[in-house]
Amino acid sequence: MTRTVQQLFDLKGKTALVTGGSRGLGLQMAHALGEAGARIMLSSRKAADLEEAVADLQAAGIDARWIAADCAIEADIHRLADETLERMGDIDILVNNAGAAWGAPAEDHPLDAWDKVMNLNVRGYFLLSQRVAKKSMISRKQGRIINIASIAGLGGNPPEMQTIAYNTSKGAVVNFTRALACEWGKYGITVNAICPGFFPSKMTRGTLEAMGEEKLAAHAPLKRLGDDEDLKGITLLYASDAGKHITGQWLAVDGGVSVITGG
Repeated sequence: MTRTVQQLFDLKGKTALVTGGSRGLGLQMAHALGEAGARIMLSSRKAADLEEAVADLQAAGIDARWIAADCAIEADIHRLADETLERMGDIDILVNNAGAAWGAPAEDHPLDAWDKVMNLNVRGYFLLSQRVAKKSMISRKQGRIINIASIAGLGGNPPEMQTIAYNTSKGAVVNFTRALACEWGKYGITVNAICPGFFPSKMTRGTLEAMGEEKLAAHAPLKRLGDDEDLKGITLLYASDAGKHITGQWLAVDGGVSVITGG
């Protein structure tokens, strides 16, 4: 007998690990997964931010915990995966969201800044996905991996934005998602990406100041920036059995910016 829509989106009994989860898009996605019934492990670098975020989730009736870890450091990545498994059991859903950005002209972009962005935004996603899959998902032949890319990974930017490393890293995340989906489909693991547009956040503060929030909103067909609800639906689709036949895909959540001819 086929399940109802409510049953397909139900995440009761599932465990989700969300990196970069103490604020912004990560916390929004953690809320979506928790509201659907999943237990949540949040991670970011700062314990104080995580304590506040977990308190916010718990106030909403969500079973949430935290581990402070830097997803730019391999030892921290391994510790994060292993401690989550020890404390919460198998990981059903992994949201790779921790990321960094850097603004500088391409001709003068510091190499150490390039390496920092690529290390966290690409290498970190790979290492955590690999660890979680090998320790939990592959043997059970099930799992959902959600990678946070960006519409910046789909093309160029207005010249004043000057985020060559960020754009390059997010383009890599899109194709990392496709390649990993092809390899791990045989294990019952789906791998998909979300490409957010402009959402007010600490990471986008510089862009919003440089280009103007009103100007960015006016450029979108929907005439608005993303808000605190706009990633919830796609996150839940990718994480639940409602999306069990979707893999290797990306979806832009950007108010239509990415479909405008000429960007």
